[in-house]
Amino acid sequence: MDKKVTLTTKELKRIHMLHEIQAGRMTSKGAAEVLGLSVRQVRRLIKRQREGGDAALAHGNRGRVSPRRLDPALRARIVELAKGKYRDYNDCHFQEELAELPEPIQVSRATLRTIRRAEGVPSPRKRRALRHRSRRERKPQAGMLLQTDGSRHDWLEGRGPWLSLLAYIDDATGEVPWAGFREQEDAAGYFIGLRAICLTCGIPGALYADQHTIFQSPAKASLEQALAGEQPRSQLGRLLDELGIELIAAHSAQAKGRIERLWETFQDRLVKVLREAEAANVAEANQVLETFLPKFNLRFRVAPAQPSSAYLPWPDTYRAADFFCFKHTRLVTNDNTIAFDGHRLQIPPGAQRRSYAQARVDVWQHLDGSLEVRYQGKSLVCFQPATDEPLRVGKFTPAPGQTWTKPPAAPKAKVHTPTRPADDHPWRRYGLSLKGRKLG
Repeated sequence: MDKKVTLTTKELKRIHMLHEIQAGRMTSKGAAEVLGLSVRQVRRLIKRQREGGDAALAHGNRGRVSPRRLDPALRARIVELAKGKYRDYNDCHFQEELAELPEPIQVSRATLRTIRRAEGVPSPRKRRALRHRSRRERKPQAGMLLQTDGSRHDWLEGRGPWLSLLAYIDDATGEVPWAGFREQEDAAGYFIGLRAICLTCGIPGALYADQHTIFQSPAKASLEQALAGEQPRSQLGRLLDELGIELIAAHSAQAKGRIERLWETFQDRLVKVLREAEAANVAEANQVLETFLPKFNLRFRVAPAQPSSAYLPWPDTYRAADFFCFKHTRLVTNDNTIAFDGHRLQIPPGAQRRSYAQARVDVWQHLDGSLEVRYQGKSLVCFQPATDEPLRVGKFTPAPGQTWTKPPAAPKAKVHTPTRPADDHPWRRYGLSLKGRKLG
């Protein structure tokens, strides 16, 4: 029974050359040069054609099932997972999750992509052509440069409020030394993250951030600052100066592309981890993040060009609370009180002096929410907050009994002041005063 065989252009060319040899118009050596084969291989093709005809020149594996083809049951299982639990996972993430199942499925990413596209499952993330940009090489050592930013996103997918995720990423290794969820992107969150990095890894050399007011103060320089040649600094800018960390301002999102790509990965992978853990508030989200970060760093961390670290070890003589706090200046009034967030805080007499009236004191707002009043480097008094609400810079509600209330002043006696009639008052026409008497 005749069967139809489809030949490729390469095979048709071989058949044509073999016919030329049989017709005597070409030698085996000349055909071998044209086909790029040896004379011995050409003679093998001639023998195969004589025994089986032109169809014998087709590749022997044509029409056969590949021995490396996936088992149909396994393929059906992959399709079921791709359309169900992992419907919004990208191909690379889907491959990693399949390998971590109780019964692991080891399949290449290219195979998964082919299966999903054949079943009409598109990629959850749309790709677009990239613009040409010059590449900036990574820093050679870990700790030379950290990039930081915050991402406001629906991380809990409606199970709770929108949260802001703050993170630091090392430019040399791509490792995330710290990340944390906050209700809002605030300076306190960046302070907490930088403190954790400095106490565990060390003090980094530079920090790359955008031009948010958390990093750069929008205020204009005062007369004293202008005369001293200083620029206004934010609280975080002051902290970086005290620690010797250089602040580099990014002028575009692409300039800090490493942290921006981190958000793309987190919004794709971390969201799913939070979904599986059913996290519904900021505390639960941070608990999930603590277990997610080590696994993420192990997967995406790269080796730096130089194995040595540029982190400066935290000096033993440094007290972290003296740096990681918000520092304000207040003028003490004559009744030994200072004003802070609409409250009057009483300063008791100290060992240095009985009264601090008209003295300028430093008010340190610590990360635990407490206020510490200091004068000439020594602590005078500490005020505890009334609630455990998240810290806000410049906002403070003292615990009961810590505020000073001024007694109300005695009401002043009313003094009657007679009303003088206007110059065009009708009584003026008759020369009468307010009491009906003649004027003059």
